[in-house]
Amino acid sequence: MTGQILRELKNHAPFTLLGTITGIVIMLLFQHVPHSTALNIFYVLHPAHVVLSALVTASMYELYKCGKAKGKCNIWILLVIGYAGSIGIATISDSLIPYLGEVMLNMPDRGFHIGFIEKWWLINPLAILGIAVAYFRPSTKFPHAGHVLLSTWASLFHIIMAVGDTLSWMSYIAVFIFLFVAVLIPCCVSDIVFPLLFTGNSENNS
Repeated sequence: MTGQILRELKNHAPFTLLGTITGIVIMLLFQHVPHSTALNIFYVLHPAHVVLSALVTASMYELYKCGKAKGKCNIWILLVIGYAGSIGIATISDSLIPYLGEVMLNMPDRGFHIGFIEKWWLINPLAILGIAVAYFRPSTKFPHAGHVLLSTWASLFHIIMAVGDTLSWMSYIAVFIFLFVAVLIPCCVSDIVFPLLFTGNSENNS
């Protein structure tokens, strides 16, 4: 499983790098938007991220645990795995790691925004929606690519909320690193590693 994880991280690093570069470009364009605007954009991107994360996480479990048996998974087990893998890891990716970066860079308006608590009425039903789609139409290819981009941009706007004044070039480099880490490891864990832990199958075709 360790070798599998390392291979997946290696395979997804180039796309994550591309997504991170787009994030820095967006940050250059949007760094002076008001805090309220950045917050509103975050709460568009983060929910969309949760939907795709739930879809991919649940789809991976559905395909590898039940697909070969030509049957449907237990919906309650699928619900638990899809919810934990999407809500838990999306919160780490979009909120926790960016917040740690904001603290380390001493950004003036830093804050910790927990979507499934702050907007529980939006985030939690969307996670369930993604799981429901996976139950009937499991898919992993395109949703994972969209998941990576949405996670990058959600993490970015979490940081933009905290920026305050213009960032130095050294700060941009630090933000780049935090974005890359915030997306690569949690997204691959959410989409690939986490669901496979419950399948007893070490193979992957993603």
